[in-house]
Amino acid sequence: MTRSTTDEAAAPSLPSPKERRRLREAKSLSEDQVAAAVGVTRATVRSWETGRTSPRGRKRALYAKLIAPEPEAPPAPTAPPAPTTAPAPAAPAPADPTAVPAVPAVPVAIVEAAPETPAAPPAEAADAETETETDAEAEAQARTGATGERPFSPAEAFDELYTRTAPGLVRQTYLLTGRRALARESVERAFELAWQRWPEVAVDRDPAGWVRAAAYEYAMSPWHRLRRTHRHADAPPTEPGKRALFDALLDLPPAYRRTLLLYDGVGLDLPETAAETEASTPAAAGRLMTARAAVAERLPELTAAASPAEQSALLHDRLGGLARAEHVPVPQPARAVRTGSENKARLWTRAAVAGVALLIAVTGLTLHTAPTHYEPPISPAERVGGVPPRGGPQKLTAQDLKLQKSLSEQPAHGPERLVPRIP
Repeated sequence: MTRSTTDEAAAPSLPSPKERRRLREAKSLSEDQVAAAVGVTRATVRSWETGRTSPRGRKRALYAKLIAPEPEAPPAPTAPPAPTTAPAPAAPAPADPTAVPAVPAVPVAIVEAAPETPAAPPAEAADAETETETDAEAEAQARTGATGERPFSPAEAFDELYTRTAPGLVRQTYLLTGRRALARESVERAFELAWQRWPEVAVDRDPAGWVRAAAYEYAMSPWHRLRRTHRHADAPPTEPGKRALFDALLDLPPAYRRTLLLYDGVGLDLPETAAETEASTPAAAGRLMTARAAVAERLPELTAAASPAEQSALLHDRLGGLARAEHVPVPQPARAVRTGSENKARLWTRAAVAGVALLIAVTGLTLHTAPTHYEPPISPAERVGGVPPRGGPQKLTAQDLKLQKSLSEQPAHGPERLVPRIP
């Protein structure tokens, strides 16, 4: 038996990927905290919780010890529980498609951070886990909001996600396109698509990232150049510094501009930026360096930065200031977006049904009126030239008839004709 086989056999067992995330959230640990404790990146911790990879060796032991559930506390025999109300424990990610996932805070200065719900202390969370609850009550509690009164409905969960992320996402899209109307249209279109696919978006690890990717894809479509309203960018800011940054962004190619905005504006790490832009990590790093160099030519303070980290922080602040300074239109209310999405889905469904019905009717009419056999067409009459004159016996004239009669009455002299006789 090799050493690697021995180490795998001696390594502690880990729960399922979904259970790993639940245990981490039950201990009020973020992905960054787990990554720092184990010595890996946040993307690696995320891949462990999604089941794409699994830790090995020393990292497996540290990770298993870090997310191990707390030991059950022995019940106090005499001291009654205090009448105070304990805060609700952090809700794990639901398995039901209609359940409401915890909307992650978007790590970007352009987007306002939503108020966080206080997490339960580890001791109280351990006491809550030891309570004897039925499976139905536990599932209902997992879908309960911060008030603990009733579970969120899909519409309420969508409205919460829209309220928290839509305004900041419009400002991000404005930096990506330089067009206020197109930025608002892109965000509303992305949320309409998210409502149509809400069972899929609700269980996504990052619903805000799902909507952001859809909004960016719609905003960067080259077909908008054919529309008169979106053919040219809006007027740049009047302040010289913001105007220089605005012009530098729009001069970048779309892929480079999106990479710079995601990494230095939104605050994603390089692997996540590469995944969202559908590029490899080295390619995303190359785009980022090229975009920073192009922007630094317009902004001298970026060139004066001592390190790439300081340059990234300065560019992050400048992008956030530019997005907040511009008067970007406010998106429609969440209810209007949901209603518009439902109306569009209903309209397309009716159009598809009407198209299928029309196709069936045309096919039936064709089958009913089509001939069952082939009838060759009759050619039209036409004059034919070059035909020789008609031959054969002609009609006898009176002189011919007289001659024929005389010949038959007066046989010519000569040998008699042989007349056959019947024996």
